[in-house]
Amino acid sequence: MSRPPIQQFVSFAGVGAIATGVQYLILIILAELGMRAALASGIGYVLSALLNYYLNYRYTFKSTKDHRQTLARFFTIALVGLALNTGVMIVAVEYLHLHYLLAQILATGLVLLWNFGANARWTF
Repeated sequence: MSRPPIQQFVSFAGVGAIATGVQYLILIILAELGMRAALASGIGYVLSALLNYYLNYRYTFKSTKDHRQTLARFFTIALVGLALNTGVMIVAVEYLHLHYLLAQILATGLVLLWNFGANARWTF
């Protein structure tokens, strides 16, 4: 039986916090090593998405659907999220001259809403 949407969102946000921690760690390391913030953020996003998929499949949505279907859908949504994340990072850092961590916080909030809504409706 599926859990109420609010419980799913709380779990999704918790899983997202773990994955986001991985993304931020990668972002900070790569940015401090001299990589452009948008690229460093994108690399962190992709790597953290793998962890995010597994935890959401298993714990948030308790899915029993075939991984071939859910994984393809999850990463389709993640690619849109990556585009949103990267777009916010470019605009916020390079045009608005915000600190890269503040820009990442803004991007994370937007992508969280997109990813939850799309995955809850289509993936799992």
